[in-house]
Amino acid sequence: MPIYELDGRIPTIDASAFIHPEAVLIGDVRIGKRTSVWPTAVLRGDSSYISIGDETSIQDGTIIHCQTNNPTIIGSRCVIGHNTHLEGCVVEDKCLIGSGSTVLEEALIKSGALVAAQSLVPPGKLVPERALAMGVPVKIRENSVAENIFEDGVEHYLHLCDLYKRTLKRID
Repeated sequence: MPIYELDGRIPTIDASAFIHPEAVLIGDVRIGKRTSVWPTAVLRGDSSYISIGDETSIQDGTIIHCQTNNPTIIGSRCVIGHNTHLEGCVVEDKCLIGSGSTVLEEALIKSGALVAAQSLVPPGKLVPERALAMGVPVKIRENSVAENIFEDGVEHYLHLCDLYKRTLKRID
């Protein structure tokens, strides 16, 4: 897996995490316990830092970047869908960011919220706890997400994290 030091900053990855060999980590990137980063994801901690909590999945094709005064912080037990773009934002614990979504600088996604697939969370937008954010730009529906609704998805990716760590072998 391509892991790069940049200007003295080196990614830190918990030993229990799974980083796919085709994911790219650059600079100040911090990966928590049993977190998984899937193929073609790019995490670039060059201007500030990226912090990802425990038991979170960063799915295929996701781009995570930070800005000089805006680190990107993702909590624990989150599902970050395929082909998302997160830039200088905060995603608290137990959130789902749907495939193809973009969450921009200084946006705050509170615990248990869901950003629907293909949505745009504009700069500085607050998505309240357990709210559904949907559209371009997002419209908010408060108290629309049941507590622990993402548990099956989290558990599925924890299973895959463990399976891939144990059995993934390149054969070409």
